Amino acid sequence: MAEYTIREVAGKFHMQPSTLRYYEDTGLLTNVPRTETGQRVYQECHINRLRSICCFKHAGMSIDEIRTFFSYESDEEGHIDEIMDLLESRRAAIVEQERLLAEAHAHILRKLHFYGDIRSAAAAGHPRPDWADYRNAIFED
Repeated sequence: MAEYTIREVAGKFHMQPSTLRYYEDTGLLTNVPRTETGQRVYQECHINRLRSICCFKHAGMSIDEIRTFFSYESDEEGHIDEIMDLLESRRAAIVEQERLLAEAHAHILRKLHFYGDIRSAAAAGHPRPDWADYRNAIFED
């Protein structure tokens, strides 16, 4: 069975060792054995748990939501509705984030074209473009 030091795990997940200790303190990482000198020894089960934690954090879940999910997961059958509600809530939030990002992306593209055209017009001695012509335009990357 593979075993890892705190430094190895931190490097693997691009995080600080203090984050791993925090996850253990908050109950997200459990049953981390120690050597006789007190050093943490991480195993594959911890690596798998950390993959889930990182995924959930990237999806915008709070530490409390992740802890709640894991507590539900320990009794899946008894908490299947709560698990589904939590995940559905996060899915809906991600869809809304994607929508907002798409709007922001479209606006940035319009601004890039507008200011690029201002620069080109100035260099060529042409009149400055009007933002109204760009406001509803659709541009590709």
